[in-house]
Amino acid sequence: MKSLPIVALIGQTNAGKSSLLNRLAHKNIAIVAREEGTTRDSVSARIDDNFLLIDTAGLKNPEDDFEATIQDQINDAIDSAEIILLTLDSTKYPDDKDKRIAKSALKSKKPVILVLNKSDKGESLDDAEFLRLGIKPDMTIRTSATTGQGTRELQSKITNLIGNTTHKPEEALKIALIGRPNVGKSSLFNSLAKKQQAIVSSRQGTTRDINRVAVKFKGRDIEFLDTAGLRKPGKREVGIEKFSALRTLAAIEEADICCLLIDATEPHSKLDQALAGQIINAGKGIIVILTKSDLIENTDEILDKLEYDFNFIPYAPVLITSSETGKNVTKLYDLIETVDESRHAEIPTSQLNNILREAIISHPPAGLKNTHPKPKYIVQTDTCPPWFVIHGREMQLMHWSYKRFLERKIREKYPLIGTPIIFSFHNETKRDKEK
Repeated sequence: MKSLPIVALIGQTNAGKSSLLNRLAHKNIAIVAREEGTTRDSVSARIDDNFLLIDTAGLKNPEDDFEATIQDQINDAIDSAEIILLTLDSTKYPDDKDKRIAKSALKSKKPVILVLNKSDKGESLDDAEFLRLGIKPDMTIRTSATTGQGTRELQSKITNLIGNTTHKPEEALKIALIGRPNVGKSSLFNSLAKKQQAIVSSRQGTTRDINRVAVKFKGRDIEFLDTAGLRKPGKREVGIEKFSALRTLAAIEEADICCLLIDATEPHSKLDQALAGQIINAGKGIIVILTKSDLIENTDEILDKLEYDFNFIPYAPVLITSSETGKNVTKLYDLIETVDESRHAEIPTSQLNNILREAIISHPPAGLKNTHPKPKYIVQTDTCPPWFVIHGREMQLMHWSYKRFLERKIREKYPLIGTPIIFSFHNETKRDKEK
């Protein structure tokens, strides 16, 4: 699964950014309400597998630590995104805040599209009222998240801008260190740089709060990305930890393999599970790293809990480390090599079809009443991660649990350590049969 360009929705509260994201994603992802400031964290959606759309929290004055965090997220959007969508309420005159946001966005030298939302309303203002923001008329699009007006034009504009952006292929294997605050990401990052003697270069990343170090391992260029990524807002419900998603999402999208760091001295939280889900949904390799093992006497109990709480990724390897003592730090390189090989694995079609036949014989797929899915054959169509397409009839009735069953059967023969695998189902037509 390719890394997607990031497109960020920024602007003041109640401009309709969340509704616009839901409209483009064709589903309700962001919470929408009439009260200003409903969206308090970045929300993202993959749009037709062409780009990753980020809905940042609405801009507000930094009256407290929490609002300052919202300000930071908008700054992160300007820093990290390739295309910026400045979203305004077309029924309101642009004010000084809008001018400051537009100035910051234009200063980034990145494409900025002015989205005049809520244009279906009769009191919508003329385009001339918004020209003072400095955004060219050909980069201005009127939309209505309610009726869908202009959303196709907006999506087409974004796609064209992405197509005009040249991306040089990156040969280095990119590894992102992901996790909650104070789990030891920076310590591991520094240990990896010190332990590996063949350092090519060390540079500060262009993406905000992402540090990078490039090393060589067995002749292969590897680049580690260390991002603060997660933070605790100043005012939240007790026990709930939220994070500024943009830097973390940017690191996940850029990386080939993500190392999810978990503090051995603290029980992992739902946030760790959510991060693991984001990594898998992005199609990236995953390694779970238990840090600060020098501070606990027995890791067996924690490993048992990890196995239980992360049972949705049983293929993810677990590495117990200590940056303080250097325990197992260098072993991470061998594990990265193993996961990378799994991501590039290509399974012969004949072997895949043997696995499929054995699976159907032992456990035929269930359906509805007298209609059942009838899988005929399977092929691998892609790598990074491995992608399998199953052809047959009535494949729309294939239950998600059978997909998991097939995945287990494939992994019994081919472990594919540390990488998710993707299934697609294709219904055969008469034309397919003729071919």
